[in-house]
Amino acid sequence: MLYSFLRPLAFTLDPERAHHLAIEALRLLQLAPASLPPPTDHRLSQRLWGLDFPNPVGLAAGYDKNAAAPLAWPALGFGFAELGTITAKAQPGNPKPRIFRLEQDEALINRLGFNNDGAVAITRRLKHVLPLGHSHPIPLGFNIGKSRVTPLDEAESDYVMSLEHVFPFADYLVVNVSSPNTPDLRRLQEPERLGRLLDLLQTRGRQLAAAAKLPQKPLLVKIAPDLTDDEVREVARVSQSVGVCGLIATNTTTTRPQLRTTVTEEGGLSGKPLAARACEVLRVLYRAVDGKLPLIGVGGIFSAEDAYARIRAGASLIQIYTGLIYAGPLLPRQIVSGLISRLTHEGLRHIRDAVGKDI
Repeated sequence: MLYSFLRPLAFTLDPERAHHLAIEALRLLQLAPASLPPPTDHRLSQRLWGLDFPNPVGLAAGYDKNAAAPLAWPALGFGFAELGTITAKAQPGNPKPRIFRLEQDEALINRLGFNNDGAVAITRRLKHVLPLGHSHPIPLGFNIGKSRVTPLDEAESDYVMSLEHVFPFADYLVVNVSSPNTPDLRRLQEPERLGRLLDLLQTRGRQLAAAAKLPQKPLLVKIAPDLTDDEVREVARVSQSVGVCGLIATNTTTTRPQLRTTVTEEGGLSGKPLAARACEVLRVLYRAVDGKLPLIGVGGIFSAEDAYARIRAGASLIQIYTGLIYAGPLLPRQIVSGLISRLTHEGLRHIRDAVGKDI
């Protein structure tokens, strides 16, 4: 109720300005001497990829692009958080304005373009926030993408550079080949290019893990909702063939499905209008991997009902971003509480019993 009162005030601000203020508040929150732990329950906690997730609700990449507040997310109720997208080279992103609210649709359009401080500067800061050798309160993923100035044919070395810098701090790594806001980036989802890139990153990850005497860190791939179902299946095949640990469905869409708002802005659409296609891509992926790879569902999740539907469609974990902006900072805890209620209602002992139940 408090957020419903404050949201109109926040929405009078430019979207990017409001986002910057939220990140600054979260940076202060993580300095608090005793942070709130994330909510958990034995029915929701999972061990995936050798990592312990206290609950299945995660922060999607794109919110904390510079990994500025990695320790704040548990206090909001998140069971894990994905930071970035981080690129090898610092870049300002696309010209402003570049974020647009579609309030009637509970959606956003963004064409930020991987604006971030670059892998070197970000990891230099992280050394003070996330001391090496210390476990994190919740699993932290790092999402890496291609620098805009790097030609497509040199993308592999660009991703490797980012991986090398964020590797010591990451619990898992995500290869972003699906943002619509970097020219030609989505061509990296083509089977031959994707296979080469993922194989190289897997190899380099193994080398770094061996040198540090650590287990190999999980590598995941985030895909676009605008692929055809056959292309989705091909991404799953290639990813499995090189030993990728999981897939994330989906990134934002360049389509404009059934919008109430008249828009002419280019960029990736997120929020409620994305939900149907994001869920369908998840179903296609779950069938394609035969339930053998953990999947993360993201896109248009605003409630426990939305999250549970994504879990029943094949997701072991879910992520939110736009829902956080429209529903407020209590949304992660509300989803966790709602998921427990749904398991109780259906007589299920654990969240894993619901994964893929509709397939």
